[in-house]
Amino acid sequence: MRLLKLVPDNTNIKFLKWRVPFYVVSVLLIAASWALVFSKGLNYGVDFAGGLEIRASFEEGQPAPIPELREQVGSLGYGEPVVQKFGEQHQVSIRVRLPDAAEGDNEAAQKIANEIIAKISENHDEIVIDGNDNVGGKVADEFWETAIWALIAAMAAISIYIWVRFEWQFGIGALFALFHDVSLTLGMFALFQLEFSLQIIAAILAIIGYSLNDTIVVYDRIRENLKKYRKMPLPELLDLSVNETLARTVMTSLTLLVALVPLVLMGPESLFGLASAITLGIFVGTYSSIYMAAPILIWLGVTSDSFVPAETVADKQERVARGES
Repeated sequence: MRLLKLVPDNTNIKFLKWRVPFYVVSVLLIAASWALVFSKGLNYGVDFAGGLEIRASFEEGQPAPIPELREQVGSLGYGEPVVQKFGEQHQVSIRVRLPDAAEGDNEAAQKIANEIIAKISENHDEIVIDGNDNVGGKVADEFWETAIWALIAAMAAISIYIWVRFEWQFGIGALFALFHDVSLTLGMFALFQLEFSLQIIAAILAIIGYSLNDTIVVYDRIRENLKKYRKMPLPELLDLSVNETLARTVMTSLTLLVALVPLVLMGPESLFGLASAITLGIFVGTYSSIYMAAPILIWLGVTSDSFVPAETVADKQERVARGES
């Protein structure tokens, strides 16, 4: 029985032939993404915009009716609530944005909390309210600041790792590819005004991890081929390296999409933003590994002897002693 091969062994796609047009398109997309972020802004969730959080428990052993709670609380007119499990399956966290008039007003916030509690208690006799908190602007700002530092730290650590493992050009290439992926993800959320919460920060970190994994696989093959094919022009060598890793890239991406696409199309609304972000990240991460991380090595001065160790005095003496020129 012959195995199914999505990418034939003799695949020889000239990826680098179109490196300049694709780079121009990518730079324009990055600029457009940041223009959308600064002009339209991100639709911050309760985590970053502040709001009200109510924690409740249902009968132990019975899962909390999250879809029903989301519909009931949403009918009160305080925007789309964030309803998630909180600890055990019978415990739940309900978060809603506070109106501008209630921001910083504890009495107004408590009035809204009482209204939400009355609504869900009316439909669920067994519910027990464990507590409620007003997430103010200061706490939301701390969440946002921590999230930004997490992203910066992740990208910096990745660049340092690749710099140490390969050369500085590879670190810059990987960092630019990650910046490209994060920028396009933020641009999508600004364009469609999807809710931007801590879940999305987790999705962006997952995108960074996936893109980095794909980039390192390509870079590792490039390094091997630089040692093997000393006289091959660099664009041809990069094409060869990308084609040799293409089967692995395609299989990894398709495997992830098999799990993510059903979540996007049929999954719960609370996971739509997370699944959409990671799905987009798979496409842009694969694209950036091929058209961002690889071609930039040409412009950063990587050559065919970049990974050939310099000859020491002892090596030269040994070569002369053997009668080699």
